[in-house]
Amino acid sequence: MTDVVAERTEEAARYWEQLGCRFSQVNAVFDECIKEAQALLSKAGLAAYIENARIIGKMGRGAEPLLVYLEEAPSVASIVGEHALITLREFSEYMSTHTNFKAIVPFLQTSGAIARRLHDDKMFRRYIEIVRDMMDRTSGSIHGHHTTFASPGLPDLLKQSPKLLSVLSLQGFQNWIEYGIKYYNNHPERQEEYFRLESADAIAVMQRERHGTLLVDNERKLDAYIRALWNDSDYLIPYSVAFASLRKAMPYYTDDGIRLPDVYDDLNGVSGIDRYRAALAHMAAHRRWSQQMIVDNWSPFQRASVEVFEDSRVEYLACQKYPGLRKLFLALHPVPREEDLQLEEQGISVFRLRLAMLSRAILDPDYAYQNEHVREFVRRFHELMATGASTSAAMASIALAFIARTRGQRDLSAQMYFDNTEVDYRDDNRHLWIYIEESDEDEMFEHLDKRQSTEAELHALPPRHYDEWDYNAQNYRPDWVSVYEALHPRGNPAMIDALLTKHAKLTKRLKAMLELLKPQDKVRIRYQEEGSELDLDVAIRSLIDYKSGSSPDPRINMSHRTDGRSFAITLLLDLSQSLGEKAAGSNQTILELSQEAVSLLAWSVQQVGDSFAIGGFHSNTRHDVRYYHLKGFKEPWGDEVKSRLAAMQAGYSTRMGAAVRHAGHYLKTQQADKKLLLILTDGQPSDVDTKDDNLLIADARQAVKELDQDGIYSYCINLDPKADEYVADIFGKQYTVIDNVARLPEQLPQLFISLTK
Repeated sequence: MTDVVAERTEEAARYWEQLGCRFSQVNAVFDECIKEAQALLSKAGLAAYIENARIIGKMGRGAEPLLVYLEEAPSVASIVGEHALITLREFSEYMSTHTNFKAIVPFLQTSGAIARRLHDDKMFRRYIEIVRDMMDRTSGSIHGHHTTFASPGLPDLLKQSPKLLSVLSLQGFQNWIEYGIKYYNNHPERQEEYFRLESADAIAVMQRERHGTLLVDNERKLDAYIRALWNDSDYLIPYSVAFASLRKAMPYYTDDGIRLPDVYDDLNGVSGIDRYRAALAHMAAHRRWSQQMIVDNWSPFQRASVEVFEDSRVEYLACQKYPGLRKLFLALHPVPREEDLQLEEQGISVFRLRLAMLSRAILDPDYAYQNEHVREFVRRFHELMATGASTSAAMASIALAFIARTRGQRDLSAQMYFDNTEVDYRDDNRHLWIYIEESDEDEMFEHLDKRQSTEAELHALPPRHYDEWDYNAQNYRPDWVSVYEALHPRGNPAMIDALLTKHAKLTKRLKAMLELLKPQDKVRIRYQEEGSELDLDVAIRSLIDYKSGSSPDPRINMSHRTDGRSFAITLLLDLSQSLGEKAAGSNQTILELSQEAVSLLAWSVQQVGDSFAIGGFHSNTRHDVRYYHLKGFKEPWGDEVKSRLAAMQAGYSTRMGAAVRHAGHYLKTQQADKKLLLILTDGQPSDVDTKDDNLLIADARQAVKELDQDGIYSYCINLDPKADEYVADIFGKQYTVIDNVARLPEQLPQLFISLTK
């Protein structure tokens, strides 16, 4: 044994001599590094390891690059192959000679994590090629010949690479980098922020490139699921699971919505969308059957026990209502190993394991276990559920008895058993607890603050984010624009009535034209409890039933609907600042003429009976696009709508693409054979945060294309005499330029008639 140690010491001394290093920091750890290298590398690999380390040590960049190489290189080589020893050294040299020497250390430090993620020499080389390309394109030079300035974002990219590659494919990683280069190559500070994953752009692009099932892509489908099966609905709000290093986030719900992971991978044969369904079903069951409890005097162990019993109770009730859920829950619920209870004798807390066993046993009748306490309380659970005394409080009493029976001194151990105990589709149960430690005075002030803010602000929805098209990059900038929507404030509806009276002659002429558009073929709808006419056949039959002592059919009315015309129309109004200007040849502003025209159009559509909505928009940078609802599809033409039209005001800019997408979002859900979006504007798309005039024109054109793919026909009515210079770029041939704005009230309804014949 002594000879072996001596031989190894001599070998280490020989390698140290070959290294030719005089750094004391390296000397202190060299023996440990060479031992690891001997265990992981071949003899040829050891020789290459020392030779490449010697070159790194002679680069003149201090001891740290050499130290990190000696520590990380053996594990990298053992995973992706010993050729990586040369690859690591070559790229380190390349960075050193191209002013990016500060990135050598983070590159080498993260190389082990990258190798463990990629597990392939070809992919590892591809990773280095991607990083090298990024470095070359973001490093600056004065005359374009020699690199002078280091890449601002390279060190941060290398530090974030393990996290990024844990959620992105290598291609997704490259796409994410490509976006950062294109948009921030000339902004060093913003480039650093992007590659540190601190900007909204960085997170949004990462979400777009992620694998798995994304919540944002399936929000409508999941909303339909919870509505249809549970008669429940709420905002579905994603949270990121990519960087939960200290505490893994769990689904939960509060008053402002349901929080779910932003992405789910397939697991145990269960697709990502079904994992979302399982989480929603569990929370919907809580929302239906759970009651809150005061828990100030309960210990953490007691709360955890009550949570498991209550989770099991609501899932038991959910499976009774929808038996198919049991198969889904069983596939996602861990199967704890009972034999691991013996770890308690080693001082490890198995408190979570006992609860996981109990939860599995309640859910799975075929789960085999012998623990007497678990068996007893599973029996007590089923006995209570069989009696119908199903309340959260009743379940809590059993849970507290279980913890009192099973808890021991070893449960307080700092070492806790976690394997196969996490049921990740379940929420964190914050909705169950009531804490009363806060004073009544605190609650009173909180209530007053909430009431004041509610009265002071519009009842607006949270923002909806839309992508914006960048024609330079030929790609979307994800979640780039925030659209805030609200009901438009109200004014005096008598003002709109006066405008209609002003155009009495025009309305008579329009009415004659509209009569020709009205569908003539009526379809009778029978068996209605409420309707416009009495259905004599059904009424007589019901009377006979009543006289004979049978229950009469109450559906004795009928109604009619028109057949042969199925239109859904949205009028989108540009409410930008330029509408406040006087129209040429008129004493009225463009806004006032627009009010008249829109009122006449709304009246015209009401005469025909088409489904019709009115929206208005303006913008103040991409962060604040305002969309105002002036009339809803199901809302009748009356004083409420007239009051909103009367209060129309002009302000800010015209970010048309986002408004068109938002109007299309509502229009495409309408049940109609033909869908028409009319855009009334007086100028080209523009905003204060965009210097390139063509950027928003190209985005508006792309938005129109998107609507066309959804079966929505877009048509622009432009009041700008210079519109011919840009409007065709957006709408093709689907536009009309009204040079004489004073004739807008007359021409807009007539244009509608011609488009919907």
